[in-house]
Amino acid sequence: MSNNSLQPMMPVRHHARLLMRAGLTAVATLVFGATAAAPAVAGGSGGPFLRPLNTVTTVASTVPANGDQNPYGTVVIRHSEGDLHRGNVLISNFNNKPNLQGTGTTLVQVSPDGKVSQFAQIDPAKLPGECPGGVGLTTALTVLPGGWVVVGSLPTTDGTAGTASAGCLLVLDSHGTVRETIVGDGINGPWDMTSVSHGDRTELFVTNVLNGTVAAGGTEVDRGTVLRITLCRHGDQPPERVATTVIGSGFGERTDPMALVIGPTGVGLGHNGTLYVADTLGNRITAIPDAVHRTSDAGTGRVVTAGNHLNGPLGMAITPRGDILTVNSGDGNIVETTPAGDQVAVRTLDTSGTPPGAGALFGLAIDLDRDAVFFVDNATNQLDVLH
Repeated sequence: MSNNSLQPMMPVRHHARLLMRAGLTAVATLVFGATAAAPAVAGGSGGPFLRPLNTVTTVASTVPANGDQNPYGTVVIRHSEGDLHRGNVLISNFNNKPNLQGTGTTLVQVSPDGKVSQFAQIDPAKLPGECPGGVGLTTALTVLPGGWVVVGSLPTTDGTAGTASAGCLLVLDSHGTVRETIVGDGINGPWDMTSVSHGDRTELFVTNVLNGTVAAGGTEVDRGTVLRITLCRHGDQPPERVATTVIGSGFGERTDPMALVIGPTGVGLGHNGTLYVADTLGNRITAIPDAVHRTSDAGTGRVVTAGNHLNGPLGMAITPRGDILTVNSGDGNIVETTPAGDQVAVRTLDTSGTPPGAGALFGLAIDLDRDAVFFVDNATNQLDVLH
């Protein structure tokens, strides 16, 4: 899917918070540009995953009928089940139509050729269980065997961090109906998530960003956590939580008037069972070894890489050969890092706003053909693809 020509982008309105940051009143068109791509590294075949990817194309708007915006969670559906279709991208929205953070209630499904459908609109008043504070869908999004969708909620009542609540994990069936809530036992502002399944057992790896954050009033506190939540499926019933283990802690987190909250975001499971964490405030990627089986807290883990091309890393995906892709909150770049810590490729995905690309990127996912990267753009409320 790589292409040497720049495809035209669909101009749509900017996310309101970026307009305020940039002081803009007009809409800018998304522009793509490539930057440094380093040589291939030893131990991998074919060089960096990003090397042949040099074109950004808009797939579709992510705004559903109710006007929700600020797309966050992004996952490619691997198996068709119910209303979920293989190869499509499932996306969660964090803001409502008035652009209040922590109030988005919709999940949309987008096909690679741009067909958009609403998978779910969640009514906070009609949940099957407790979810402290209500519904504000985050980047924490995954699809389990059987078509069970798990999405995080970090809700607010007015779009400000002062009203943020602990939230929960919402479990939806393959038709978009919430069947279960997973709450408490360390779940406190679930911000991002990845998963791995074997048979009827699933391990969720969930970052949490509200441990003392609101009380600190904008001051950084080092209390962000990573939980491993073990689920078991029983026939057609929603998966049941059977264990929760703290495998990471001590990550920096703080409230922010533009981003609501900043803390450990992207998580990705490497080929050797290592969980990589995007420590956003630390401007680094860390590694928690033996994440699937460990019974102890690894703290923030081993530092894989820090600084250089990283600029507040957020969403994460793992390439077929095990490299780590992260997108920056401080600029519009995607960065590829090897497990050994070498930053081997960088691409620019968004240049809107001031500074260019700041605040535009969040969730990303590699397509099923493993030759392109889907990513959501908060500045345009779109799903785009780097190919």
